[in-house]
Amino acid sequence: MTKYREILRLSGMGLSQRSIASSCQCSRNTVSEVLKRAKEKDLSWPLPEDVADADLQYLLFPEKAQVSPRKIPDCEYIHRELAKSGVTLSLLWSEYCEMCRLSHEIPLKYTQFCNYYRKYAATTKATMHIQRKPGEQMEVDWAGQTASLVDAETGELVPVYIFVAALSCSQYAYVEGFLSQNQESWIAAHNNAFTHFGGVPKILVPDNLKTGVEQSSWYSPVINKTYHEMAEHYGTAVIPARVRKPKDKPSAEGTVGIISTWIIAALRNQTFFTLPELNAAIAEKLAAFNKRPFQKKPGSRLSTFLDEEKHTLQPLPASLYECATWKVATVQFNYHIAVDKMHYSVPYEYIKHKVDVRITKGVIEVFYNHHRICSHPRLYGRPGQYHTVADHMPDKHKQYVQWNAERFVSWAQQVGPYTTAAIQAILAGHRVEQQGYKACMGVLKLADRYSLVRVEAACARALSYTPHPSYKHISTILKSGQDLIVDEQAATKETESANRSSQYGFTRGATYYGRK
Repeated sequence: MTKYREILRLSGMGLSQRSIASSCQCSRNTVSEVLKRAKEKDLSWPLPEDVADADLQYLLFPEKAQVSPRKIPDCEYIHRELAKSGVTLSLLWSEYCEMCRLSHEIPLKYTQFCNYYRKYAATTKATMHIQRKPGEQMEVDWAGQTASLVDAETGELVPVYIFVAALSCSQYAYVEGFLSQNQESWIAAHNNAFTHFGGVPKILVPDNLKTGVEQSSWYSPVINKTYHEMAEHYGTAVIPARVRKPKDKPSAEGTVGIISTWIIAALRNQTFFTLPELNAAIAEKLAAFNKRPFQKKPGSRLSTFLDEEKHTLQPLPASLYECATWKVATVQFNYHIAVDKMHYSVPYEYIKHKVDVRITKGVIEVFYNHHRICSHPRLYGRPGQYHTVADHMPDKHKQYVQWNAERFVSWAQQVGPYTTAAIQAILAGHRVEQQGYKACMGVLKLADRYSLVRVEAACARALSYTPHPSYKHISTILKSGQDLIVDEQAATKETESANRSSQYGFTRGATYYGRK
């Protein structure tokens, strides 16, 4: 833009047009034309203070201030359309010309069309430096470049994924290698980073990976449930970066690039067989990296962290967060749910309901509508194991579970020794103990119909016949009354024997000599 004010000021000082043109970096013809117009408009130095350069242009050259009759393109629409695949400025200019023809307007030439858009794009892409407060946020990400381990047995290279965390204010960094990028590694990396920093920032800024964000959205992103639990445990908040917007977490992105050079590339010629060895080498390089002085300001990442940021971090909780995973399960008709091929009971009222299951290394917790309804110690080992709580069963199932050999023997002991022996014989007579439960229950239930004394006598009668009596034997004896006949015969024999003994003393009978 021509410096009209400066030309008039220098002319008022008596300088030549050549000198004015050299000072204002314009041609002598321009200086001559400006001075000519100023003389025609009676403008001279000094000018009023409220007159700006734009006003001078309008006063001296009003024809240049006229609005162009050509249609100005919608630069915002052009910028939005260029983001689509296959769309070019040439195509948009052709559409713009066709639109002007239909509306009877004069379009711009292609060069001016492009100039308008480039000016708009230059202002739209302007960046702003945001001064972060100490302890405000921590940016986290996985590095794109991986390290590697060597398998000691096969010699194969095993990839190691590098986790990077950086505090936005001091840019103090933490780096660690993991064998996978799963949920457990993601949570463990955060635990170790908080321990390394000695505190917790107010905000976590992750990328939109599934272990951090289940569903990305500008207005209401859905945070991963486990990641959200961890944030609640540490008293921090998760605000993910926008999709494909690396400038939302510049500290982490910058640190990733530097880490790729100063740590991963620096260790490229070393061989590591275990992950602890690699992480020890990374920790050594990381300490040196954090101590390196800044290039354009005094201090280093470590000194800035210690002086400005460490005391502003929130304190660590009493215990580290234990990683937990969530799944949705349906309660089956046997009032159990399956987790990793193990089965855990749930109150039978929730049969066919969907429940949320929280899984940790030691505990399985079951939630329904955000209320915990039960918990179990986690089972390990052979698949197909069951962990059942008696209170979760219906009443009939509880009674069945209470049936066992000790319980039946205990009931039989209350009846008598013969009944106890019969029950033990029934249980021992089956290959599987549970096969005799119904028979034992039937024998003991006979006392409700006949009395305990008769059941005891029937068991004694049955044991005189066979060492392995059954329910049918004992029931038949009671139905036929054989237990009563045995009692009468025994009483008669005892009486006769007593009489003979008192009259004749001990006398051998005819049966002793084999006579009839």
